[in-house]
Amino acid sequence: MNEHLLQFIWRFQYFNKSGLTSVSGEPVEIITPGILNTNQGPDFINAKIRIGNTLWVGSVELHLKTSGWLKHGHTGDSNYTNVILHVVYENDREENPIPVVKLRDRIAKSLLYRYNELMLSKQFIACEKLICNVPELTVSIWKDRLIAERLQRKALLIEKYLEQNNQHWEESFWWALARTFGTTINAEAFEALARSVPVNILAKHKNRQIQLEALLLGQSGVLSGTAFNDKYVLLLQREYKFLQAKYKLKPIVFPVHFFRMRPGNFPTLRLAQLAALVFNSAHLFSKILEERDLDNIKKWLAATPNPFWSYHYTLNDEPCFKEKPVGSDMINNIIINTIVPVLFVYGTSHHLQEIKDKALQWLEETPAEQNTITKSFKILGLQNKTAYDSQALIELKTRYCEHKKCLHCAIGNTVIRN
Repeated sequence: MNEHLLQFIWRFQYFNKSGLTSVSGEPVEIITPGILNTNQGPDFINAKIRIGNTLWVGSVELHLKTSGWLKHGHTGDSNYTNVILHVVYENDREENPIPVVKLRDRIAKSLLYRYNELMLSKQFIACEKLICNVPELTVSIWKDRLIAERLQRKALLIEKYLEQNNQHWEESFWWALARTFGTTINAEAFEALARSVPVNILAKHKNRQIQLEALLLGQSGVLSGTAFNDKYVLLLQREYKFLQAKYKLKPIVFPVHFFRMRPGNFPTLRLAQLAALVFNSAHLFSKILEERDLDNIKKWLAATPNPFWSYHYTLNDEPCFKEKPVGSDMINNIIINTIVPVLFVYGTSHHLQEIKDKALQWLEETPAEQNTITKSFKILGLQNKTAYDSQALIELKTRYCEHKKCLHCAIGNTVIRN
């Protein structure tokens, strides 16, 4: 037993309430157990409880043992003057200043066994053997909650961008887009690069793809420190040297990484594709706000870099022909991790429900992500048909299952109480 589990049991009243009395023998009737308090003070507030013949309205405090009241220094603390009931697992004091209810003998042993079983599980998820018994409706409703939590968490980064650039939505979108192109390994470097080349500079060169490439590759540092022989690369160097002096640009200090990466994700190619996207679709975020058809968005994102990149992944590798437009996986990644979150924040901040609805609809129209997490959930019988599903499953695994937060999970709740 721990206090989190005791809170869970009290919150959902998972104990035998028949003939409930305080440790002093007074009858206790729980009309409402109160609302879980996430701030300083008692565990539950606004509870309504009849003790003896008196109806009390106030707070409820929980401890494993009654002595916890003194141990935690609640006596004399003004935050606890409104406590009407002290709920404990075990009573280890004879005299108490407020009524005490002991739950130890009223909690089903099967519930405790199931909880301990989950906490000790070494499986992919703690409830792996039992999740098949959870109603599909419960899973579906919980997915909606998980998506809301995931978007709210991603919104924090977008809101941080907006705060830093004086509410400039195109700039914020540019930073987020570049970060997504960097993938996990180069995300920080690509974001730093985007910050170093503002959208107003990009706009001045939107009709010169080679200059856009020179700006991005130059700022990343890959155009310096190596003796190049290719005429196209030498041209990029000259263009960057001119633009660097013109705008007084300082290359980023973050190194871009190639190690343990597939050639299709090499930062040189990703930067060339990003430059092609800017070249093909200036003011992209404004266009996305107005667009209704996700297929049109995908066409804009499927940009093809300069012909040099049809033969190369880096600036000095051996030529080998293969066209390299932005692929479907990266396009879906951009929709999931850039377009949808930014649209959702925009709709929230401007009170435009139709924009938020569009963001969620596009998430449902985007194919599901296929990775270790989603594949493992699919084996367990959970649906993974769209990005809405896969994003919810990733949130479930990384924010709940990995931290054994079964008490805070609708699926975990169902498993424990059943």
